[in-house]
Amino acid sequence: METILVTGGAGFIGSHVCETLINLGHKVICVDNFNDYYDPNIKHKNISNLVSSLNQSNFVLYEKDIRDKEALLEIFEKERPNKVIHLAAMAGVRNSLNHPELYFDVNVMGTLKLLELCKKFNIKQFVFGSSSSVYGDNLSLPLREDLLTNPMNPYALTKQVGEELCKLFSSNSGMNIVCLRFFTVYGPRGRPDMAIPNFTKAIIQNKELTLFDAGALTRDFTYVIDTVNGIIASLNLNHKFEIINIGNGNNIPVKQIITLIEENTSNKANIINEPRKPGEVMHTKADISKASALLNYVPAVSIEEGINNFVNWYSDVVENEENKDSEENN
Repeated sequence: METILVTGGAGFIGSHVCETLINLGHKVICVDNFNDYYDPNIKHKNISNLVSSLNQSNFVLYEKDIRDKEALLEIFEKERPNKVIHLAAMAGVRNSLNHPELYFDVNVMGTLKLLELCKKFNIKQFVFGSSSSVYGDNLSLPLREDLLTNPMNPYALTKQVGEELCKLFSSNSGMNIVCLRFFTVYGPRGRPDMAIPNFTKAIIQNKELTLFDAGALTRDFTYVIDTVNGIIASLNLNHKFEIINIGNGNNIPVKQIITLIEENTSNKANIINEPRKPGEVMHTKADISKASALLNYVPAVSIEEGINNFVNWYSDVVENEENKDSEENN
C-alpha cells in the first residue's frame, strides 16, 4: 500500500481517481478547496461514498487550497505521501478569458508551491494533469507530444507553464514527473459547465442549446475511466520526465454527440447556432502511440457506450435530484 496525495480529488476526474486508488488498496489523501466555480455540493456528492462508507484510515479529506503553502506543509508533515497526483486547477477555457489573473494564481503559483513541497519531502512520483488545449489550433492531426504548443487562452497557457515547471523540477530533484495532456474528458460526474452535461440537460428538459460553428468542431472525447486508467498507469512510470497524451485517438464532430444524446433520451435538440468563441480550437485528436508504448494505455470505451453511460447516470442522478429539489420547493 502506498500513500498517494490527490489534489482536486473531489472534482470530476479526481473523485474517480480517488475511488480507483482505494479499490487498488492504497491510502488516499484528498486535497480540495471546494471553490465556487460550480456548486461545491456537487463535489461533496462526488466523494460522499468515500467519506461515509470507507475506513477512514484509507481516505483522508483536507478542505484546503493548494496556494496555501502552510496548510500543504502541515498535510505533508502529517501524512507523508509517497506519490502525488496534481489535478487541482481552475478549469474552463471561456472563464479563463475573463479571469486570467485568478487562473495564473491557482494553476501556476499553486503548482509551483506544490512542487516545492514535493521536492522538500522527496516525493518519488509526481503526475501533473495538463491539457490538450496547449496545442492550440494545430492542423497537424493527430496531435503528437513533440509538436510545438500554441496556447490560445489563459487556461491553456497556465497548463503549458505548469509543464515547464514540472520539467524544471524533474531536473533538479529526485522526482519522476509525468505530465498528462487530457483530451476532452467526459462521463459521470462531469462538470456542469462542460458541453456534454449542458447538451444532455437541455435535450432532456426540451430547452435551447447553443452549438458553435454548426457543430463542425471536433473533439477527441475520452471517457473518464479511460483517463483514470492512464493516470494510474503513470504512477509507476520510472522515467525522469515525460509528456504523454491521454485521449481516445478519434475526433468526433460535436453534432454527432448531440445525435447520440438524442438517441439515448428519445428527445430532439432545440439548437441555436452561433459562431465559435474566441480561444476555442477547431479540432483535437490525440496521437496515443506514446501512451500505448509507455503505459500500455488502451482506451476501452467507445463514444456510443460512453454517451449511453453518461445519459443513464445523468437521468438517474442529476435529473432525479433536480426533480426532487423542485418538488420540495413547491
